[in-house]
Amino acid sequence: MGNKIGYARVSTADQDPQLQLDALAAEGCLKIYTDVATGTKADRPQWQACLDDLRPDDTLIIWKIDRLGRNLRNLVDIIAALQARGVGVRSLTNGIVDTTTAHGALVFGMFALMAEYEAALIRERTQAGLAAARARGRTGGRKPKMTSSLINKAQRMYDSRQFTMAEIATSCGVTPMTIYRNIRTDRATASEPS
Repeated sequence: MGNKIGYARVSTADQDPQLQLDALAAEGCLKIYTDVATGTKADRPQWQACLDDLRPDDTLIIWKIDRLGRNLRNLVDIIAALQARGVGVRSLTNGIVDTTTAHGALVFGMFALMAEYEAALIRERTQAGLAAARARGRTGGRKPKMTSSLINKAQRMYDSRQFTMAEIATSCGVTPMTIYRNIRTDRATASEPS
């Protein structure tokens, strides 16, 4: 039988991790890793250290399943990756997640199916929405900032050699990179009469 490794994550909103830490300690975790998430910051250094420490036959103990993943798909991916390494996952307050038992593995399998179903529904809706938009004559995406008249204006300004790229961009209401993408800057073309 492997070790129990605990993982806790708190946001700045619920700042005190003590509730989670007490529950993990009571469960007999050999080590406990704790991350403090600030806003939408995605990096979790203690989570990475926890992953590096987990060995086959270990069990990752978490307080609640929402401490692990950002959404259902992310949660399923994390648990599946741990299972592939021979690591079990058990949630203390959501009894439905315990991949160390046959019942828990079955419930997790249903989670995985729901995540796949959710992803398939999103793909289906997206495809249907795009098809409906195409049928109405819309191709999607935002309209280009550079119209043909603006491109012609920018090209004439560039060819005159009297304006910097920044001045041309300001005149057209776009960035210099947009100008570069839309005009010809080779000398042979620029020296030809327009």
